[in-house]
Amino acid sequence: MASGTTAPAGTSGTVRQGDLRNYVLVTGAYWTDTLVDGAIRTLVLFYFDQLGYTPLQVASLFVFYEIAGVVTNLVGGWLAARLGLKITLFMGLAIQVTALCMLGFAPPSLLVVPYVMASQALSGVAKDLNKMSSKSAVKLVVPEGDQSSLYKWVAVLTGSKNALKGVGFFLGGLLLTLFGFQTAVLALAALVLIALITTSSLMRGHLGRPDKTAKLKHMFSNNRAVNILAAARIFLFAARDVWFVVGLPFFLYSELGWSFWAIGALLAVWVIGYGAVQAAAPRFVRRRGHGSDGEPDGRTAVWLALGVAVCPAAMAVALNAGVDPTIAILAGLIPFGVAFAMNSAVHSFLILAYADNDKVAMNVGFYYMANAMGRLAGTILSGLLYQWHGLTACLWVSAGFLVVAGLLSLLLPTEVARSTRPTQLSQAA
Repeated sequence: MASGTTAPAGTSGTVRQGDLRNYVLVTGAYWTDTLVDGAIRTLVLFYFDQLGYTPLQVASLFVFYEIAGVVTNLVGGWLAARLGLKITLFMGLAIQVTALCMLGFAPPSLLVVPYVMASQALSGVAKDLNKMSSKSAVKLVVPEGDQSSLYKWVAVLTGSKNALKGVGFFLGGLLLTLFGFQTAVLALAALVLIALITTSSLMRGHLGRPDKTAKLKHMFSNNRAVNILAAARIFLFAARDVWFVVGLPFFLYSELGWSFWAIGALLAVWVIGYGAVQAAAPRFVRRRGHGSDGEPDGRTAVWLALGVAVCPAAMAVALNAGVDPTIAILAGLIPFGVAFAMNSAVHSFLILAYADNDKVAMNVGFYYMANAMGRLAGTILSGLLYQWHGLTACLWVSAGFLVVAGLLSLLLPTEVARSTRPTQLSQAA
């Protein structure tokens, strides 16, 4: 049976070998790109810090990266619907190779802020094409109607992605130390190229049936649950990045005197732990009662968001009360990471559970567009708030955003429908 067709009656609960093979290839390619994405961020940060750029100048290098994520997730879901997830995966890997070669082969005089911003924008496009392709593929291969398996598979994929991104932070620093910036970047390009060649050689059929009638206007979801979840996702990720992306590293460097390497190591360890919690979320985050099988629902997202909000608020209170800043930050980072990771894992399950069967790629693309909007808003606000009012202001805004995310989640359905595997990736016109 060709990949992407509907399983015959009576096969519910089985994953076909062709589907599983393709999913393994997609996941391996996604892991490779995630590892490289973390490594290149560390390489760019360290290299331009060595050149004497200010922290705000270095942070500006990633603005187009986040903007590209907004556009890519919107257009990428439509492309996946028309061309198939396999093609968007290959496009993402090829664009990543191009972005890395832009840095690896450029003369030193060309490695200035606008040029690097353009390269990072391409990396942002590549990363989100790969993420959208791999996460959409999950719903195409899990047993039909098996929401428990869907929850577990999504959690493992999301958690492993973040853990690998943390490993990428270490890899970037190691490569920079051993080989220098441009050689390190070309080594990463070679790694992605190997993933592209391997995946394109071994993958068979399509991931989902391409729909040539899909239109870009269909990207804007008319699914109420998807729209509400996307709105909550904006505030959830803005709440993380508003203090974590710029405010926290600058505070540790300028106020507490941490070295750049120490800050990078802390962020890497935190991201790895964050990913491990996400992967383990199905063991800890379960719904009880009403005959449920334990999958989370809208109410789960509510109490998790409100629980996370306590952490930045407590850190802000501790800093204002004169508690040792190192103790206040480190003590707050751990519960924040645990609760936020569980909340993110629940969101990643819910988008696939709420997604329309025949529009899964477009629903997922729309949702991750909201995710990118939250990261973009958080990144910009983090720099502005820290420069104007310090880390405490960033933390209070973070707590406020989390409360908003929790209130929006009150509007989510309290039951998760048992949907079947989609037979195509978008709704016909």
